[in-house]
Amino acid sequence: MGSKWRKAKLALGLNLCVYLPKTLEDSSPSSVDSAERLSDAALLSPANWANGSSRPTTPTPSSHGLKLSRSGSKSSKQTCSICLTKMKQGGGHALFTAECSHSFHFHCITSNVKHGNQICPVCRAKWKEIPVQGPSLDPPPGRAAIGPVGWPQNDALMTVVRRLPPPRRDLSRRHIVPLYQAHEPGVFNDDETLDHQPVFDERSSCNKNGGDDNFVRTVEIKTFPEVTAVSKSNSHDNFTVLVHLKAATSVTRQNPSINLSSLPQFSHNHRAPVDLVTVLDTSGSMAGTKLALLKRAMGFVIQNLGSNDRLSVIAFSSTARRLFPLRRMTDTGRQQALQAVNSLVANGGTNIAEGLRKGGKVLEDRRGKNPVASIILLSDGQDTYTVSGSGPNQSQPNYQLLLPLSIHPSDNTGFQIPVHAFGFGADHDASSMHSISEISGGTFSFIETEAVIQDAFAQCIGGLLSVVVQELQVVVECVNTSLRLGSVKAGSYPSRVMGDGRKGVIDVGDMYADEERDFLVSVNVPTESCSNLTSLIKVRCIYKDPLNKETATIESEEVRIERPDVAQQAVVSIEVDRQRNRLQAAEAMALARGAAELGDLTGAVSTLENCRRVLSETVSAKSQDRLCVALDAELKEMQERMASRHVYEASGRAYILSGLSSHSWQRATARGDSTDGSSLVQAYQTPSMVEMLTRSQAMLLGSPSAQRLVRPFYSQPKPR
Repeated sequence: MGSKWRKAKLALGLNLCVYLPKTLEDSSPSSVDSAERLSDAALLSPANWANGSSRPTTPTPSSHGLKLSRSGSKSSKQTCSICLTKMKQGGGHALFTAECSHSFHFHCITSNVKHGNQICPVCRAKWKEIPVQGPSLDPPPGRAAIGPVGWPQNDALMTVVRRLPPPRRDLSRRHIVPLYQAHEPGVFNDDETLDHQPVFDERSSCNKNGGDDNFVRTVEIKTFPEVTAVSKSNSHDNFTVLVHLKAATSVTRQNPSINLSSLPQFSHNHRAPVDLVTVLDTSGSMAGTKLALLKRAMGFVIQNLGSNDRLSVIAFSSTARRLFPLRRMTDTGRQQALQAVNSLVANGGTNIAEGLRKGGKVLEDRRGKNPVASIILLSDGQDTYTVSGSGPNQSQPNYQLLLPLSIHPSDNTGFQIPVHAFGFGADHDASSMHSISEISGGTFSFIETEAVIQDAFAQCIGGLLSVVVQELQVVVECVNTSLRLGSVKAGSYPSRVMGDGRKGVIDVGDMYADEERDFLVSVNVPTESCSNLTSLIKVRCIYKDPLNKETATIESEEVRIERPDVAQQAVVSIEVDRQRNRLQAAEAMALARGAAELGDLTGAVSTLENCRRVLSETVSAKSQDRLCVALDAELKEMQERMASRHVYEASGRAYILSGLSSHSWQRATARGDSTDGSSLVQAYQTPSMVEMLTRSQAMLLGSPSAQRLVRPFYSQPKPR
């Protein structure tokens, strides 16, 4: 006991904090209660930032070591914000209290400092004192660690370096600390072994005794001719048939009476596990609030991945580093991933191409492959290394240079790995981010305000964690020998009509649970001499089940129309009219964007206004169809964002490109208030996306920056 007091007094005299190893007479620590563990996202909430303003009081020794300050929030004292485990005095682990009053496990924060981070992970305060662990941990470049003179050097003894003077500002010899000091292998084949056993997560929202066990995943096919009858004497050169697909539901919905504040984890039962690589911009412009909110959003992603899902983290600025290898998100994997995310430091330029190259390499070199793979890219700037401005012989930058060959699709590689790009703020290059997503088969989202970054990520992973159909291919064949296909309108999905004109193919790829796809096919309808019916087309879907890898084929019934001698006045199908409006609106958006890029904002606004006028006279508009109302609201918003060149450059371009991405892929993207439950711009949201969004917004309700309307957990997206 005397030895303990002697070391404690010496430490206090030297202004050092010492960990005293626990003895047998001390009480054993209580087990960590998993219910009391706080997510990294909650600890990074702006609501907690004000708690770090006071400095800690001088620690006093006890039989368990040194007591921490009583200042600061209760949650930050009880839980380490890096590893998310409970902190307890005398628990056998050294604790460190920073000058901003936030506390951490000593081994966690020393690892954070080793990566060059001298900023508090919770409140972003810059520290003058940095912790160093024993002789095995080298201090950051330019900083020297000291230990008490004459003290034995052993692993049980933890020290804090002396208070250092502020560094001299020498801009001519400024040194940028590397993102991560860990060794990076030349080949990324160190991914964690897969475990494809069925997952029954205790936190799952699924009912294990429900009907999911006997549920057969499939695709529902419906067809709608534009009219049901054409007189025998009439012919049509471009008769339209709508092909409507809907993927099956993979998870059951919870009781609608559940409290939002106690939402369970997103269901991991009976779904395909995911390999997710996040490529994150950590350039100098991300410093401050942006980086803190990015860490919080990544904490939400990490906490909502299942134990069979794997995550890798790539950070890029002037160069790119793999901060975290492809690891399963078990409890240990989550803690390690959070430590890697918390080590992010903002500095340097913006090298998007290098970040994507590293992200593609992680997926290309992996030994095992989960059924679903995707890349999430976030950037708030413009690539300053690979893509340059237009030159004398190049009218536009070649954005394909940003994508590595492992991601870039080709005729021989089949279905590529999609990159879901997120443009952050007003200064990002929306054109390059949209091109990256369009080429790879992903979506482009515009994060206009910093507060919605977590919601945008939540909506994206809500879809990725619900893939029920893969490598879907739609085949449309003419039944009548005299029929020929005129065109196939499939947006950004690759489509082709065979040489004889009797068959068309659409490559759809993956579909999320409850997701819908609509394609318009035109055929020629000849005159009919004797029959009262004409068979037009039949549709066949070929796809792979992501869980059992089996290939399935389903066919629709033949599409037929009546052929009376004299047809009554034709009533156009509202389903066909609705999709015509969607395609017409998307075409107007593309034309308006082209005019705006040439500087003709007046012409761009006029194009959108003409489209709104045409839509208002359609059948679906007169029946107050929800999709038509949403399209009109979206076109009006785009007009307002073209009020001036400054407004268009700041937000108009990104808003339009995100809308084009959503309509061309028929998949939800984040733009403006599109993740808000009261927004009309959410025609493609699925129940899985809504569930994850609700979890995100329920968690943020305590933050002053997130006081916005939350859609009830049990509600479904309105029909399109």
